[in-house]
Amino acid sequence: MDRSSEPQRYAYTLTRELDASAAEVFAAWTEPERYVPWSGAVPGTVEMDARPGGAWRAVMSTPNGGSFPLTGSYLEVEADRRLVLGMDVPGHAGQAVMTVELDEPDGAGRTRLTLAQSCADAEERDMAEQGSAMLLDSLADHFSGRASGR
Repeated sequence: MDRSSEPQRYAYTLTRELDASAAEVFAAWTEPERYVPWSGAVPGTVEMDARPGGAWRAVMSTPNGGSFPLTGSYLEVEADRRLVLGMDVPGHAGQAVMTVELDEPDGAGRTRLTLAQSCADAEERDMAEQGSAMLLDSLADHFSGRASGR
């Protein structure tokens, strides 16, 4: 079941201002060597075929030393502006849909990133929103020069 057609009651939206150009932020989301330093992904596990229909995969580390896989596909790709990703969610039929939109309003190398995701239920939404918030905070820290050394 494709969740993009479901009611948006189990959806969330997050926004972050980043000290980087839209091109730099887009590369950080679509190039494995640029994704690993800020995302918490295990080096050597990230694959990204950033084109419509292309697959992506990453094994993410957890604070307690564990890990979990994430997989999905790129549904839409507009370089330096927009990504729509389908995400496989264990235990749920179909894919969650995440949209990442980039806006560089003044062209001065500062980008507003808006991330929106639809989820199957409230529990999935709450967990996904918490994880996405941590991911965006890490990305903001990465571009501000305060990266934690991941």
